[in-house]
Amino acid sequence: MTQDELFKVLVAHCKEYGFIFPSSEIYDGLAAVYDYGQMGVELKNNIKKYWWDAMNRLHENIVGIDAAVFMHPNTWVASGHVAAFNDPLIDNRDSKKRYRADNLIEDYLGKIEEKIEKEVEKGRKRFGESFDEAKFRETNPNVLREKARYDEIHERYKKAEETNNFDEYKQIILDCGIVCSISGTKNWTDVRQFNLMFSTQFGSTGEGADKVYLRPETAQCIFVDYINVQKTGRMKIPFGISQIGKAFRNEVVARQFIFRMREFEQMEMEFFCKPGTEMEWFAYWKEERMKWHKALGFGDDNYRFHDHEKLAHYANAATDIEFRFPFGFKELEGIHSRTDFDLGNHQKLSGRNLQYFDPETGEKYTPYCVETSIGVDRMFLTVLSHAYTQEELENGESRVVLRIPAALAPVKVAVLPLLKNDERLTGMAQEIMKDLRYDFACQYEEKDTIGRRYRRQDAIGTPFCVTVDHDSLEDGCVTLRDRDTMAQERVPVAELRARIDAKVNLTNLLRKL
Repeated sequence: MTQDELFKVLVAHCKEYGFIFPSSEIYDGLAAVYDYGQMGVELKNNIKKYWWDAMNRLHENIVGIDAAVFMHPNTWVASGHVAAFNDPLIDNRDSKKRYRADNLIEDYLGKIEEKIEKEVEKGRKRFGESFDEAKFRETNPNVLREKARYDEIHERYKKAEETNNFDEYKQIILDCGIVCSISGTKNWTDVRQFNLMFSTQFGSTGEGADKVYLRPETAQCIFVDYINVQKTGRMKIPFGISQIGKAFRNEVVARQFIFRMREFEQMEMEFFCKPGTEMEWFAYWKEERMKWHKALGFGDDNYRFHDHEKLAHYANAATDIEFRFPFGFKELEGIHSRTDFDLGNHQKLSGRNLQYFDPETGEKYTPYCVETSIGVDRMFLTVLSHAYTQEELENGESRVVLRIPAALAPVKVAVLPLLKNDERLTGMAQEIMKDLRYDFACQYEEKDTIGRRYRRQDAIGTPFCVTVDHDSLEDGCVTLRDRDTMAQERVPVAELRARIDAKVNLTNLLRKL
């Protein structure tokens, strides 16, 4: 199965088992808007709790807020979003399909990278243990040819980005022979700017209504509340403010399922520090955030840092943590040193004093800020794309299993009576269910054979199944089945809570940090 095929199967699996549904599906849906189903919302909440606790419980100098979606429109003037929050847009005249010009070029560069990696993999298979990858990359003519092509295009693209040269964007697309995925033609329009913010009317309708924006990020909420949190919490520099919340962007091209949506959720933390120390904290948060990701056990080789060559107008350093999705390495989390751009601009436009007074040194200054920002939806996709597994079993059968980290699994334990028409078995199973549900997300199921029920629980990622059989009525023991190994063990009912908790408790993840 190719990676594209796997991704399509994963999308179908999400709908079939109640993780994600297309929004307003009975009306044929709404492009790039999705609803989280009964399983999806549990997994999503567990991801958010893992992030929230890692930020706010493990760091004494970080506190959280929950700010409103609507903000004064001057917020977005000060932040630069009104003037500069744009994407380069290009249309294909034949298909009428709209693209982001930078995405077309980046995807093309990604294909060149894939060709290089395929050549390297061929060399590895050919030479075996004697393979010297560095030397191969320096001498192989196919690799050198593709690398030269990559460097030439990348350099042109980099210069076009730095100068906002939209004519050069189009010329690169034409020179590379990039075609529309629908029409297959190169009949492109000129590249133009497209502002990503949604606007709406606030207050009375008609001429008296004010134009406001749906927030395109949650960071500005933190900046405008910075002084309130600092004073009421008696916070001392350095300290951080975290938030989880919805954001909205009118994406030119919303694509790849929940990877890029128009309504999405962010987990952001702004860490305020003394000017001149920001690069130390930038390095610190790079390490901390990568550690958070790797604690999930998805494989260190599936992550990498990608330093920004073109910095945003507010940053003096920026990097992305990229994850190997089924469609390649893509941004999962951004870490930025934002200097005093945001607080400085809000201070100028609002006329309010946002400076920090250091009681120990007597200094006054506008704090610098280091930001970590991760999309909940992209993190959700990360977990599912790594967890989805199709297994061939020794008996010739197969199963689909979601190997979700146990602490994040939407259902922690399923309680299953062996037979549904035996009241003694169902009665004991329901008593176990009632006892466990105070500590764990549980599911009771009695329909179909026990094998089919196991398969359903595997498909939603349930770490444990507890089966009550006739022996349970005599010895007070149940069969505890492990999702990953399918091993079954007889366990006294009195020991169930401790056995399950040892694997599914969120503190197991937090202690790795």
